[in-house]
Amino acid sequence: MNGNWTQFGGNLSFVCLAISLWALFSIEFQRRSFRQEKIAFGLIAGGASIGSILLAIEFHPGIYIDLRFSPLALAGMFGGPIAAAFAAALAMAFRFAVGGTAMVDGIITMAVATGIGLAGHFWTRKRSPALKDVALLSLALGAALVLSMAVLPTLVNAHVLAGVGFPLTALNCLATVLGGFVLLKTQQWELERSILVTAFSQSPDYLYVKDRNSRFITVNENMTRLFRFRTTAEMTGLSDFNLMSRPLAEELYYLEQQVIDTGVPLIDSTEYIEGRFLLASKVPLRDKQGRVIGLAGVTRDVTERTALERELRESKNLLSHAMASMSDGIAMYDSKGFILFCNEQYRNAFPLSGEARVVGAHISDILRRVAETGERPGIPQDVDGWIKTASASLHSNKDEEVQLHNGDWRSIRTRLAEDGTAMAVVSDITATKQAEIALRLSAEQLKSLAETDGLTGMVNRRAFDEAFARETAGSARKNTPFSLLMVDIDRFKAYNDTYGHPAGDQCLRVVSTCLRQSVSGPADIVARYGGEEFVVFLPDTSAKGAMIVAEQFARRLAEENIAHSGSEFARVTASIGISCATGAVLRTNPNRLLTEADAALYDAKTQGRNRILAHSPNGERHAMKEAG
Repeated sequence: MNGNWTQFGGNLSFVCLAISLWALFSIEFQRRSFRQEKIAFGLIAGGASIGSILLAIEFHPGIYIDLRFSPLALAGMFGGPIAAAFAAALAMAFRFAVGGTAMVDGIITMAVATGIGLAGHFWTRKRSPALKDVALLSLALGAALVLSMAVLPTLVNAHVLAGVGFPLTALNCLATVLGGFVLLKTQQWELERSILVTAFSQSPDYLYVKDRNSRFITVNENMTRLFRFRTTAEMTGLSDFNLMSRPLAEELYYLEQQVIDTGVPLIDSTEYIEGRFLLASKVPLRDKQGRVIGLAGVTRDVTERTALERELRESKNLLSHAMASMSDGIAMYDSKGFILFCNEQYRNAFPLSGEARVVGAHISDILRRVAETGERPGIPQDVDGWIKTASASLHSNKDEEVQLHNGDWRSIRTRLAEDGTAMAVVSDITATKQAEIALRLSAEQLKSLAETDGLTGMVNRRAFDEAFARETAGSARKNTPFSLLMVDIDRFKAYNDTYGHPAGDQCLRVVSTCLRQSVSGPADIVARYGGEEFVVFLPDTSAKGAMIVAEQFARRLAEENIAHSGSEFARVTASIGISCATGAVLRTNPNRLLTEADAALYDAKTQGRNRILAHSPNGERHAMKEAG
């Protein structure tokens, strides 16, 4: 039995050696096509199976015991249908040629072992096989061998299972595990090498390795394209002197020899080759003893980046020039309120807080400086609350006008960008604001002139009409009484003819003064209605109140005692008509007030002048009173 184990051990060594040889030469076959690689693996696996048959133990006349099944199972699992077909065909053909009583049983078992390997292949086809898959394969193969020794007639009759069943099964399983482990490691190394080769070959940068004399040992595809070669092999053995002008080649050679001599890497060195700007880094390569045996280089094409950087510098210089030359101040704040950029004009626009407006300053600190210096008048006593509110409003689109302590005005236009930054543009609008204020004052003066009688200084007819419509509507809404006085100077034409127009103008001024002194309500209005005629309207005043006003005026005018030789009263007197209305009359026909007051005035004049007469819009007549 010990002899059987020894012979089986030699058989195991041969199978493992054959699988190891495939691991050694598989890298070479990777450079060939997929089909060629699988065929080669199948042939080696078939050869390992044949070698195992040649080293087989003749357990019984015509019955050979060996480890031929392990390579076939491994070929099926790791090589797929192509490798399995070639391995099985080669091994079965050889077994058929050897012959013997157990030939058929042996070929059947070989087919089963191959099928088990193919089943493992399809089981792991969507992923790479793992060690557990190899273990399952070995167990499945062991089970198949036990089953074949227990079922196939020739093997049953020879009592193979009882005689050598255990070593045969155990060593086939062991050979499968060992061979599978070698193939797994081989696949792992091939994958890692493939990744490295692919990364080196297809890298977007220019990669190369040089010897101590700066000759290329290997290059990637980008290098061949840069120097217009068809394959990487064409550049092997060349140096920079074969590829570019001698002065540039000498410069690169000198730098590379410094790296090799000193062992100090060269990082981010700028090169200009074939019209491209390149950024090169070169590091020394050392052997196990630490000696420098060459260098590895990676060169990156930065032509576009260099162009962009140049354009960026030019744009930045142009922008800086524009910012420095423009009249407006500009500041950019980030989303947290810190200044990212500001020009000198922005700082100069705020003379008291300009030193606080610098890059990195926060808006709250700037506003606190504004409050401390009193740069902006009208800041509330709650300074912290004001700062908080103003800071929160920074990041919003707004236009505001701000007056400074010295009376200057600034326009601040803030616009918010999508990234949260806020751009503030500050303009000096002092001249514009002053012109606007002057224009507004002029407009107010013109309006006052347009609404004021030039002689008496009281409201003129135009302003009276507007005020009459407004105030009668208000009294109608409130349902309060509204009274109106119409006043006419008696025999004023005769006064002008007797004393002259300058005296007549002075007489009108005295009459207007008496009227103004006779009214007391804040909404009462006295207006020159035309010539020597005046109108007084009294909101929220009854007919009785209007009579009191009229009597006060007549008394004041009498006290002035203006001589009038052309009057039957020997002094200036006036006739007064009064009208008062409320509610419906004011809502439907407020002009009735004017009509009735004018009618009352007419009656007062026809009944002897120098008297007060009241009419109601309802047609009523009130007692007449002499004004004097």
